[in-house]
Amino acid sequence: MRWALVKVVLAVSVMVVLAFAVPLGLVVREMARDRVFTNAERQAAALGPALAITTDRGRLERAVLSTQAGSDGRMAVHVPGAHGASGFELGTGRAAAGDVRTVERVGRASISPVRGGFALLQPTALSTGVTAVVEVYVPEADVTRGVATAWLVLAGVGCALVVGSVAFADRLGRRTVQPARRLAGAAQALGEGALGARVPEEGPPELRSAAAAFNAMADQVVQLLDAEREFAADLSHRLRTPLTVLRLNAASLGEGSAAEQTRQAVAQLEREVDTVIRTAREAKPRTAATRVVTGCDASEVVRERMEFWSALAEDESRTVRVAGADEPARVPVARAELVAALDALLGNVFRHTPEGTSFAVDVHRARDAVIVLVSDAGPGIQDPGAALARGNSGGRDGSTGLGLDIARRAAESTGGDVRVGRSVLGGTEIRLWLGLGRGRSSGAGPGGRRRGVRGP
Repeated sequence: MRWALVKVVLAVSVMVVLAFAVPLGLVVREMARDRVFTNAERQAAALGPALAITTDRGRLERAVLSTQAGSDGRMAVHVPGAHGASGFELGTGRAAAGDVRTVERVGRASISPVRGGFALLQPTALSTGVTAVVEVYVPEADVTRGVATAWLVLAGVGCALVVGSVAFADRLGRRTVQPARRLAGAAQALGEGALGARVPEEGPPELRSAAAAFNAMADQVVQLLDAEREFAADLSHRLRTPLTVLRLNAASLGEGSAAEQTRQAVAQLEREVDTVIRTAREAKPRTAATRVVTGCDASEVVRERMEFWSALAEDESRTVRVAGADEPARVPVARAELVAALDALLGNVFRHTPEGTSFAVDVHRARDAVIVLVSDAGPGIQDPGAALARGNSGGRDGSTGLGLDIARRAAESTGGDVRVGRSVLGGTEIRLWLGLGRGRSSGAGPGGRRRGVRGP
């Protein structure tokens, strides 16, 4: 925008300068020409009284020498003969004889081009009834004297006007563009999570209004997030009472795998609730870049979680298969996030497939990704696109519609995605694609393409 304004002002300024400077330069040239020939006419007219009185050669020579042009050798007098007398010429004539005779016959002054300049031919009537012609030579240098200097002055003034206009336009454009850039930068920072981003209310009135509206919006966003965090913390805190009752009841179940599994589940639930409360209370608006995630070993997480879920699978007579989790597979995802994503996918298997349904978890390693497959032999998902929508439970009891969204966010934080398809077991296959060596801001999947949540 700044350079566009400068270009427009530059074009307009150049056109205005040319529109005024060119005609003015031509006028200056014509004025110089008129001044020189007017002076020549005045000197030629100075011989009129002498020619009207006498045609004596000696007197006319003295009259010619009394003028400046005559003393400089630039004046000549052509006197024709009368009543049989021969005519004569005084001085050095430069005009053609034909031009001189034409002026004698017509009786009107004219200007004839000659070598090195111009000749002014001025007719003067004599007492003998004939017409003499006074010739005044005007060099070319006299006609153009001062014109080049005037044109240079006009060019300098024009350039100064153009430079001044461009400088003013640049200053005006900077005054307009800088607040707009600050506003755009603050909007980008706010979109990246820097909730402390604000812009000074400077610049033109429209940009000041936009800055004020942006700052008000950012304040409102911070207030809404604060209220949301407090609500999440309060809601999580309300779960402590029923969790306490659950923990006490689980402690009285005695020994056995089912009792131990129940106690582990209650302990994990308590830890998750404590994490939610602590995160909600301690969360602050970000003003710096996202912290670097150290990542975790996906194979280790799979082995650990399958050890937990295998006990429940045994109670429900489910066949479980784990493959590819015997070798390390580092992924740039926080351990807690990957645990939550895997638990969400495995929990969906237990909630939405009948008892006795087999399932499998496979870990595959690629050059730029680690792929975790959770497959089952259940009825499958009829609408994968709807299942991936956040909050869409499909009308199923015990479903909040957030499980797949948790997995999706964990995958997209690495530049990967989540895909839903048909498994080789005949049911649903959830493919968790975790990119390697990519930050949260990359948003690119394998092969450099931007990936989102997609169906099969």
